[in-house]
Amino acid sequence: MLAAHSAQPLPSPVTYESFGALGDGVADDLPAIQKAHEYANQHRLPVRSKPGATYHLGRKALVAFIETDTDWGNSRFLIDDSQGVEDRGCAIFEVRSSLKPVPLKIERLQRDQIKLELQPASDLLVYVEEKKTKRFIRKGGNQNEGTSQKEVFVLKNDGSIIGAIDWDYHHITKITADPIDEKTLHVRGGVFTNVANRVTPESKGEYWARNIVIRRSRTVVEGLRHQVTGEQDHGQPYRGFLMVDKCAHVLLKDCVVDARKVYYSTGKIGASVPMGTYGYQANLVVDLRMIGCRTGNDIHDRSRWGVVASNFMKNFLVEKCVLSRVDVHMGVSGSYIIKDSTLGHMGLNAIGRGRLIVENTTIHARSFLSFRSDYGSTWEGDVLIRNSRWAPLTTVSPFFDMRNDGTHDFGYPCFMPKCIRIENLTAELPVGSKGINFFGNPLGKAGSQRRFPYRITETLSIQGLRDNSGITPQVSDDPEIVKAVTYLHE
Repeated sequence: MLAAHSAQPLPSPVTYESFGALGDGVADDLPAIQKAHEYANQHRLPVRSKPGATYHLGRKALVAFIETDTDWGNSRFLIDDSQGVEDRGCAIFEVRSSLKPVPLKIERLQRDQIKLELQPASDLLVYVEEKKTKRFIRKGGNQNEGTSQKEVFVLKNDGSIIGAIDWDYHHITKITADPIDEKTLHVRGGVFTNVANRVTPESKGEYWARNIVIRRSRTVVEGLRHQVTGEQDHGQPYRGFLMVDKCAHVLLKDCVVDARKVYYSTGKIGASVPMGTYGYQANLVVDLRMIGCRTGNDIHDRSRWGVVASNFMKNFLVEKCVLSRVDVHMGVSGSYIIKDSTLGHMGLNAIGRGRLIVENTTIHARSFLSFRSDYGSTWEGDVLIRNSRWAPLTTVSPFFDMRNDGTHDFGYPCFMPKCIRIENLTAELPVGSKGINFFGNPLGKAGSQRRFPYRITETLSIQGLRDNSGITPQVSDDPEIVKAVTYLHE
């Protein structure tokens, strides 16, 4: 085995075997893998695994930091959580930049701001937080007191901003600035098998990581496969195996990740609630693209949780994907685009503001588009649905699933989409359905005191609707909404 600081430099690319990995699927190879990447990072060399090898990643709380191009090819990696691990919250790989944070001072920010009177030496990924201001105050079985106002944006070296500011910041309590590498880093291939944990869930918050975290801007992950095995009738949930966290300009391409089995726990109001457990996850990201990605198992299997989740996003594109669900929890702004894709039983969820576009996409969920009621069912902006198909497999809910009775403070005003345009929609509804109801009854019972009003859609415009039910579509069950919405059916 060669030491990481050997006087004789290793040939390029660096291999795990040079640092003692056996690749036999039995020996714990993670220490050798960690040392190989440490050496590669120091000498700015790419890494390549051995074709046909199976690397056991053990149970130790070790993280292999990736700062250079890495090609895993058809190599296999075994992650066995069935016997317990040293630290369930520890990642296995972390893709990061070698560039160090820089000091940055910003006194205040304004909503929709797209320019600062600053000219940094390079583009920066900036994170800001205002601790005392709470947003996304959740309602329902998983209710909470909200999260501190926060977001990320890209500050260009000319002072312009990518990812316009979402909130007003009068008292910024935390700010970080990470330089963005000019060169794109590539991680390719790899087949990861995860033998799932079998721990009896004591509480909802005990999430496992044992994953790959991308914290470097300008990163491409391509052709990775993650499969789950060994799930029992009990277990604890996982964060996304591919987790993109606090960075910008990331592409996940042609990756296949299994959805995980749903387990249940007791929520904060004492009721049984499902524990969300994910395959792909993204938090605090500007410009995330998922192209050609898939759920590795049946997208209609209701025993498994939806595979994609995200929070605090700006500019999110899903293209040519086949996924059980795409979900935005705590907001996306700018653009949220789903195109040339197929979504399964948990469908498409949205919270946020800006442009929401669904194009050439088939959705099999009970509703075509769900605006999460636990976060106020808010979308501040317009929605365009074009050349798409709605084919629910069982029961049918309103086309737009949204519920906000105006009695809960979510930490922000809530909106139905301002203008909705539907062009060339095919609805293939189950036999016996009552046809399309676009909004249902989102305002709840009439006469309730709406201290936090829910802004109603202004215009619903439809051109080219093909509906197999033969029943005239309804705008809503609520006369107030029917009266308020200008309905144009061409």
